Amino acid sequence: MITQILLCGGSGTRLWPLSRKGFPKQFATILGGRSLFAASAERLSGPGFGRPVIVTGADFRFVVTEQLAEAGIDPAAILIEPEPRNTAPAILAAALHVAARDPEALMLVAPSDHAIADPAAFREAVMRGAPIARAGRIVTFGIAPTRAETGYGWLELEGAMEGPAVPLRRFIEKPDRAHAEEMLAAGHFLWNSGIFLFSAATILAAFEDHAPGLLEPVRGAVEAAVPDLGFLRLAPEPWARVEPISIDYAVMERASNLSVVPYAGSWNDLGGWDAVALEMGPDDRGVSLAGSATALDCHDTLLRSDSEGVEIVGIGLENIIAVAMKDAVLVADRNRAQDVKAAVEALKARGARQAENFLHDRRPWGFFETLALGDRFQVKRILVHPGAALSLQSHVHRSEHWIVVRGTARVTVDNEVRLVTENQSVYIPLGARHRMENPGKVAMELIEVQTGSYLGEDDITRYEDIYARGQGARG
Repeated sequence: MITQILLCGGSGTRLWPLSRKGFPKQFATILGGRSLFAASAERLSGPGFGRPVIVTGADFRFVVTEQLAEAGIDPAAILIEPEPRNTAPAILAAALHVAARDPEALMLVAPSDHAIADPAAFREAVMRGAPIARAGRIVTFGIAPTRAETGYGWLELEGAMEGPAVPLRRFIEKPDRAHAEEMLAAGHFLWNSGIFLFSAATILAAFEDHAPGLLEPVRGAVEAAVPDLGFLRLAPEPWARVEPISIDYAVMERASNLSVVPYAGSWNDLGGWDAVALEMGPDDRGVSLAGSATALDCHDTLLRSDSEGVEIVGIGLENIIAVAMKDAVLVADRNRAQDVKAAVEALKARGARQAENFLHDRRPWGFFETLALGDRFQVKRILVHPGAALSLQSHVHRSEHWIVVRGTARVTVDNEVRLVTENQSVYIPLGARHRMENPGKVAMELIEVQTGSYLGEDDITRYEDIYARGQGARG
């Protein structure tokens, strides 16, 4: 039985504006009708695979459970990192958790934001690698290259691709165009998928040999982890002493017991909009369209609208990426797709909200979206799932007015509790303790009008919360 370890704490800034820190690409619907995370979990949930272990951040824990539930997958554990520390500490924490139950258990470590069009073929490749991993090797999966790609790392093999696996000679960082073309022609190089298979005992021994400094603080964080609403929160004090480092630098580039299982099927890490355009299936002019998009006399161009009611039209474009949302638009030369990350940093430096956050903000009870925002007012649309409830809270700087437009709300204002139905409203004075709940069996929607000197999401003092979020904007 193989335990899948899904890593889903990244921010995916290269797919801005669709992917942002507040809701990164692994949880977004980029291809088809489900998220990359859900597709990753489903891909390895059949015979031979156990319940997955998820490693994520606190902000995404309820998104993880919601999307797993929609996919019908019950996780073995969801480990919550107090703060991101790159892939090596995350993998080590998962290995320690798995090893406590079975040191010989096989672990398949995978990012949650890759697109693999043929799950059955990939599962077959994993099964080919299983006997090799049981024998004490670290197995990685190399993708048969189809082009001289400069956006991926590469793997150099020790010899010809014969048998189920080939020893790895070395990892190669993202190459320049000339080097990529040389490797493509040579025939004994593969793309690095960043997916690994090993036993818990093997990877713990590798950390002991190559990154011993990580063991003490990560082990401390795992041993002092606290269960919380079905999650396992790693202890923050030892985790704060963990060096942020990738698994490649910490272990893989130093280990001598690596083997590569070749995989010739379709694979895409969706590391930029150029990669997304290829995966979408361009037409004979190289044009990829998504959403309300229209192309006239365009070539090698991606036009994408990810907001209902926003039309995007391209005329006479060549080699262009254009992605439109309600609050942000990206237009870039296709050859500069990897520079989107730098653009996000520039937006952050300017203090632009769009750098990291959306108008539409998901919460464990539902979502809200900002409809209008002014100097001393904000108008939101709020949706609350059946049976869900916001925290009992108060605000220091704002008052609120709620108008129910669908369903029924149970509203608490200080010591008064009453039902508010469609077309009715209620006023929440500044400083009042208040809460809204949805006691019904259908989603409840309301319009909230905020007025005050400060309207930030961190102006929340929580007194009770069924989601145990603590204080702050998200808790």
